[in-house]
Amino acid sequence: MEKVTITGAGLAGSECALYLADKGIKVDLIEMRPNKTTGAHTTSYCAEFVCSNSLGAVNITSASGLLKEEIRLLGSTLIKEAFSHSVPSGASLSIDRFGFSKRITDLIKNHPNINYIEQELKELPNKGINVIATGPLTSEDLCKSIIDKTGTDNFHFFDAVAPIIKKDTIDFNKAFFASRWDKGDADFINCPFTKEEYENFYRILTTAETIELKSFEANYFEGCMPIEVMAKRGIDTLRFGPMKPVGLFDKRIPCDFKKQQFYAVVQLRQDDKEANLYNLVGFQTNLKWGEQKKLIRSIPSLENAEITRYGVMHANTFINSPKILTKFLNCKNNPNLFFAGQITGVEGYTESIATGLFAGINVYRYINNLPLIELSSKTMLGALINYITFEGHKNFQPVNSNWGIVEDMEIDKKTRKDKNLKNTLLANRSTDCIQELKNML
Repeated sequence: MEKVTITGAGLAGSECALYLADKGIKVDLIEMRPNKTTGAHTTSYCAEFVCSNSLGAVNITSASGLLKEEIRLLGSTLIKEAFSHSVPSGASLSIDRFGFSKRITDLIKNHPNINYIEQELKELPNKGINVIATGPLTSEDLCKSIIDKTGTDNFHFFDAVAPIIKKDTIDFNKAFFASRWDKGDADFINCPFTKEEYENFYRILTTAETIELKSFEANYFEGCMPIEVMAKRGIDTLRFGPMKPVGLFDKRIPCDFKKQQFYAVVQLRQDDKEANLYNLVGFQTNLKWGEQKKLIRSIPSLENAEITRYGVMHANTFINSPKILTKFLNCKNNPNLFFAGQITGVEGYTESIATGLFAGINVYRYINNLPLIELSSKTMLGALINYITFEGHKNFQPVNSNWGIVEDMEIDKKTRKDKNLKNTLLANRSTDCIQELKNML
C-alpha cells in the first residue's frame, strides 16, 4: 500500500498521521523542530499548544462544542486525549498543555506505522501523496514553494500569545475563584478592579511600547486581537470584552448579586494539570517584555506575580484555499497534494484537529480508490470546509467554527427566538449526519 508523507507535526498533522497509521497506512511525518524553531513554540513536542490552552466550549449547543462532538464521533485521537488531559475550566475544555503534547508525541514516535523525521521541508514534493499541515508558522522557503507551485499568493495575519504566571505569586486577599454567574465549578481566578485601578491599568497599556512588526503588520485576526489593539478602540472596550465584570462576584464581600460588583475583572485560566500555572484570559499581546511586567503588576492581586512566559506575537500564514483546494482538502491542480490545519484558513485548535482528521479520512479513501467524502454544511465540520473552499469570497480571511456558516433549517418563529433550543436542533441534525458518515467509513 502507498506511503503518505505528512509535513508538520502540529495538531492537524498529528491527528492526520495517527488516523492513517491506525488504518494501517505507512506515514512519514516530517517536523522541522527542534532543528529549526519558531517565534512561538517552546518545546520540540508534537501537537504543541502555543497560544491559549483552551479548546473552547464543550456543550454541543455551542459551535465549538458541536465540532468537538462531531470529530469525537469520527474517532479523533487528539480530542480523546484532550479530554484525558483536561484541567478545570468551567464549561470549556482546557488542557495541561505539556502533558497533552508529550502524550501525543509518545503515541506518534512509538507507532509502528509512523516514521518521524526531524528536518525542514523547503519545497513542495513533486511525487507521492502528501499532506501539508505546517500550520500558521510555515517556514519562508516552503511558503515560497507553495506560492510558486499553486500560482496564488499567501496571506498573512498576526496571532498573539498570552502571558502565564505562577499561581502561588497571586494575592488571594484580593483575587478570588469564581465562574461567571456561578455556572459550573469556580475554575477561574478573578482579579477585580475599581474604576481608579482600571484607569491606571488602561493608561499603562495604551502608552506601553510594542515590539516592531514587519511589513504586513496590523493585519490582525479579530478572534485573537492583541489587548493593546483592542484598548485603542476606546477606554471601555476591554470592560465589554475580556475584562467584563458582569456575573463575577467575590462572595467574601456582602453585596447585591443582581448588581455589578466590580468595575472590571481580569480572569486567569488554569494552564497545567497541577494547577501551578495560570494564563491571563484574552491577554494576547505584542508589548515589550518589560512593559508586560509593568502592566501585569498593575493588576490588583498580581503586584508580585512571577511571569513564567511572556506574551509574544507572530505572523500567521494561510493559503488562498478558495482558489487552491477542493472540498476534499486536496489541490485542484494536484489531487495527490492535501492541506490541513490553520494553513487552510481555519482558526482555532479544534478546527485544526478537525481538518487534520478530515484530510486523513479522504487521503485513506484516495489511496483505496474509494469516493472522497464531501460534508454537508448541516454539520459544523462541513460548514468550515465549505467556507474555506467557497470561491465567491471577495476577501478571504480565517474563520472559527460558528453558527453563521451552518446551513439554516426550517423552524417556527418561537423556536428561532430560543437560542438554546434552536442550537440544540441544529446540533442534533449535525450529529445525525455525522453518525451516517461514521457508518460509511
